[in-house]
Amino acid sequence: MSKAIFLCNTPKNIDWVYGSGRREKIAELTELYPQIVTKENIHLHLPAIQQAEVIFSTWGMFVPEVEHMNAFANLNAIFYAAGSVHHFARPFLEQDIMVISAREANAQPVAEFTLAQILLACKGYFQNVQKYAEQKQRDFSIYKESKGCYGESVALIGCGVIARKLIELLKNFDLNILVYDPYLSDNEADQLGVTKVSLEDAFARGYVVSNHAPDNEGTAGMLHKGLFEKMRDNATFINTGRGRTVVEKDLLEVFKKRPSLTALLDVTTHEPPEKDSELYTLPNVHLSPHIAGSIGDEVLRMADFCIDAYCDWSEGKTVRGQVTFDMLENMA
Repeated sequence: MSKAIFLCNTPKNIDWVYGSGRREKIAELTELYPQIVTKENIHLHLPAIQQAEVIFSTWGMFVPEVEHMNAFANLNAIFYAAGSVHHFARPFLEQDIMVISAREANAQPVAEFTLAQILLACKGYFQNVQKYAEQKQRDFSIYKESKGCYGESVALIGCGVIARKLIELLKNFDLNILVYDPYLSDNEADQLGVTKVSLEDAFARGYVVSNHAPDNEGTAGMLHKGLFEKMRDNATFINTGRGRTVVEKDLLEVFKKRPSLTALLDVTTHEPPEKDSELYTLPNVHLSPHIAGSIGDEVLRMADFCIDAYCDWSEGKTVRGQVTFDMLENMA
């Protein structure tokens, strides 16, 4: 039975994510240290840290100072019940400590959220509810611009874990799936049942364009005016990825000129946007407060993922969610 600790700068997140019996389950499977170790109290728990073989954590995970990092002499694995590990993984990987991320579990609600928006966008929902309120009449002649969900093209920017889950969900509908991802091979595209396209073609052909590009230096500002100008009339742009990939002033400029376009933004460059931002007031831009990822009881799925991964690890089985140095280069 491995000696385990919770390491997290935000103890309330441990109570939340590992709630509803998950913390108790870990205590059954491991010799769990009863205190949550934070950056502030870590110096008080060095004896437990020196014995710890596994860490469980979630949002609020941190990299200990060098003198405390050296205390993790027996640490073998970190089970992180959240998505991105960029902010802490590298120093642990450098010490050959396995890092497991529940990003696959966190991807599920994002894919579901995006699917809902895609289906509504194809029906013209976001434009039509406004027209209905303005016209106050059920005149179908003003709603005929919507294409519906039969035979239309949906373009995905990026083909990471979220996009791949979304592709599986989209296969239940009569939609053509276009994908832009420079790392996607022709063979993988065939296996996924999607059509590889250029970034320009994704914006020109997709009735809905959904952004799932990772947030890194190579993708910052990659979605710009020239691409938004290529969008079809009445098309929709969805962003559940990261706001930094979008040049927001370009989006605002194009969407002001073309009111038939719709933007559904769950993420923005600054969250929330500045109080005087036109993102709040432009009628064809709809903001949501970064809720596509795990919220409410959905966070328990990430804890379950980590518990299952720990069980596989302790039994010497292949562990899902393992992060490597190579993966850090391309993942969000």
